[in-house]
Amino acid sequence: MEKRKLGKTDLELPVVGFGASSLGQEFRQVKLDEALESVHVALDRGMNLIDTSPFYGRGMSEVLLGVALRGVPRDSYTLCTKLGRYSLEHFDFSARRVEESIHVSCHRMGTDHLDIILAHDIEFVPMQQLVDETIPAMIKAKEQGKVRYIGFSGYPQKIFKWIIDQIGVDCVLSYNQYTLQNTRFADETVPYLKEKGVGAMNAGPFSARLLTNAPLPEWLKEPQEVKDAAREAAKLCEDNGVDIAQLAVQFSIANTDMATCIAGSANPNNIRKWADWAAKPLDQDLLKQVQKIFEPVKNIGHKEGLSENN
Repeated sequence: MEKRKLGKTDLELPVVGFGASSLGQEFRQVKLDEALESVHVALDRGMNLIDTSPFYGRGMSEVLLGVALRGVPRDSYTLCTKLGRYSLEHFDFSARRVEESIHVSCHRMGTDHLDIILAHDIEFVPMQQLVDETIPAMIKAKEQGKVRYIGFSGYPQKIFKWIIDQIGVDCVLSYNQYTLQNTRFADETVPYLKEKGVGAMNAGPFSARLLTNAPLPEWLKEPQEVKDAAREAAKLCEDNGVDIAQLAVQFSIANTDMATCIAGSANPNNIRKWADWAAKPLDQDLLKQVQKIFEPVKNIGHKEGLSENN
């Protein structure tokens, strides 16, 4: 699988990374053998960036990764986890919890260091704490050799410039904002990140199932007109013999300004498909037709976190 350099780091990331949120049963109950197999299929197919969080399954994702990665050479994969968000309502970005969280994550996953650590969904708290306390504590952990690179993740585009204008990080992760329907991450933020030398990671090419043929979940926050356009685009792709999810993956990895696009599943067959799709050329004519459908709802998203952070 093609790899790209992450900002100024020495990490070369696969263009499709493996998201382990599904291992935490965030979206459905999973079978243990399928969960473990999904990790090994991802590694076998070159998706050797593994992205997780203590939030996913309230620790379950990290624990299962620890089981799946036993005996796998540590230098054969890049491990990214997060800190600060531990449940839907529980956030703790204190310096003390930074140290504790890194220690617990390493223990769960059977490693003595993390390649990337991200402050998770920072838009849900007053962000000045990140600048004054959280990121300095992460920098300390980096200096101690517990982590190699640090950054933060979130949904609103405002958060990236707001933080990086005040304190330096190595990389950031944006989700659901570089897709067939929403390209705000590339439009508004990536040029700034390039200027600052900060690595850009994208996640969620399917925008929480919006850009798949699966039934849309009730918790999907996008407005109805966005959902309607997505169903129309999926039908167009189907009529052309293409799964819209294939177009979604191929579009998201085509932008070389982003080191990786992280997609998650505990279904090994899904992971095999993504790897196959990544190796195929993007149908530019079909893409133009789909983008035309999305034109009236382009870049329409939703609010996430505190109003002041949007």
